[in-house]
Amino acid sequence: MNVTPLASGRPDRRAATLVMACLGVFVAYLPVTTVSVSLPAIQAALSASTAQLSWVQDAFVLPMAAFILTAGVVGDVHGRKKVFQAGLLLSAVGAAVALAAQSIQLLWVGQALAGMGAAALLPTTLALISHAVPDHRERGKFIGLWATSLLMALAVGPLIAGVVLEHAAWRWIYLLVIPVSLIATVFAARLLTDSRAPHGRRLDWPGQITAAVSITALVYGVIEGGAGSFTDTQVLAALFVAVAGAVAFVVAERRSDSPMLDLTLFRSPAFTATTLVAMITFLGLIGFFFLLSLYFGLVQQLDTLQAAWRLLMVTGAAIVAGGPVARLMHRVPARTLITAGLLVVSGALLSMTTLDADTSFASIAWRLVLLGLGMGGVLTPMTATAVASVPHHLAGMAAAGNNTFRQIGGALGPAVLGALLTSRALGTFPAHLADAGITGASRQSMVEAAREGGLGAVAGMNLGAHTGQALGAVGDAFLDGLRLCLIVAAALTLLAALVSAVLLRPRVSTATVTVAAATPHPAAGAAAEAGTSGQGGDPVTVRQPG
Repeated sequence: MNVTPLASGRPDRRAATLVMACLGVFVAYLPVTTVSVSLPAIQAALSASTAQLSWVQDAFVLPMAAFILTAGVVGDVHGRKKVFQAGLLLSAVGAAVALAAQSIQLLWVGQALAGMGAAALLPTTLALISHAVPDHRERGKFIGLWATSLLMALAVGPLIAGVVLEHAAWRWIYLLVIPVSLIATVFAARLLTDSRAPHGRRLDWPGQITAAVSITALVYGVIEGGAGSFTDTQVLAALFVAVAGAVAFVVAERRSDSPMLDLTLFRSPAFTATTLVAMITFLGLIGFFFLLSLYFGLVQQLDTLQAAWRLLMVTGAAIVAGGPVARLMHRVPARTLITAGLLVVSGALLSMTTLDADTSFASIAWRLVLLGLGMGGVLTPMTATAVASVPHHLAGMAAAGNNTFRQIGGALGPAVLGALLTSRALGTFPAHLADAGITGASRQSMVEAAREGGLGAVAGMNLGAHTGQALGAVGDAFLDGLRLCLIVAAALTLLAALVSAVLLRPRVSTATVTVAAATPHPAAGAAAEAGTSGQGGDPVTVRQPG
């Protein structure tokens, strides 16, 4: 296999790689919050139900989760620069389709294409950094800047959407991605040096097919089960296919001599811990952003720009925390940073269970800042530990695997929490209408509208003299569901903190981890070695936290 080295002694090349990697992850994550705060406007313009609205987010995240591993393998085989450029182009095409969408279904198509672009960008950006900066300590600084770019995308997305929706239709939120992606593609052709995996790999079609089937069936089953019933035949069938697909994936990977995801990576407790933490954390947090945008629009009746400034409290605080956390990584164990950050996130989520329709900006701001500080303490050490916990030549696969499970959690977040919200809110909505003095045929028509199209459908009805009481009942029912979701999200982050605390415990001794399909390569002789946090390893030995 022809490998083009990128000398670590070329600061200009490393700087160019870092800039392109940061730009790539920015493009990949920009649609997440840009779209999330625009959901009320999209729902009103396209007459979408709550379940259809969940698919707007999941149409993006689902292909991202399903194809990240494949994109990592394609980059290893055919060149990461090519896959990086393909990801940028797919992101531009997806944004163009979404911008032109006149129906919710076409919007799903655009989101799916953009999600495939993000799937190509995420593993290649980290693999490019890993190749350019083989020293694990210096690489941690680069990954910190990569994580900051991710958070920047989450931060500016709501502001872009808010400004656009103040002056134009929702579809124009997609415009910025197109020129940025195209310009970045041109600069990547000149600035990036291509690289491939130092060991022969090939595409693992059985693994790809079974992974895609399992992930798609799982998310579909959860969304449809939440919108209807988990006892429906199609939901049960989807969940069965998800389980069968997961089993088939494990069998295929164990038998493959060139696996898409080498399952022996999970023998490293550090890799296992960060992967589980990534999935659990993103399930709670991405689902929370989905619900919070609905809370600002449906309950507090804020416009998109007002909601954006509030969401900026979270991402802005995470960016501020990211710099100091990146510098602390070589002095404070990753276990301490990740666990402490998750505990802060849990506390922030629980503090929001007292929110109501009249909660002031000042009252909610400190809770959002606290949530952001916790996030900032988790993201950089979590990513750096996942990459450093395996042999250097498998860093790309580790990054792709960690990102895959992160995106599975992100896909399930709106689905799981949306299902909980819908179930709880619809269960209490009739009682809130009765308490508001709305009875008889009016009450029945509102309840039926909510069951068919969600609480947002009630807000769009001609309510006449009952407008004030009905909207109050909608808000109260939503808050019932939101409080349940906040408790569940807090419980999930507490579980992630427990996983981190248990599996990332450093040992004095080391254990040999034999990684299938990987004979040590001379270039990997100086592979990442365990730092103060106890993660890392050379090509044949991995220090085992836990």
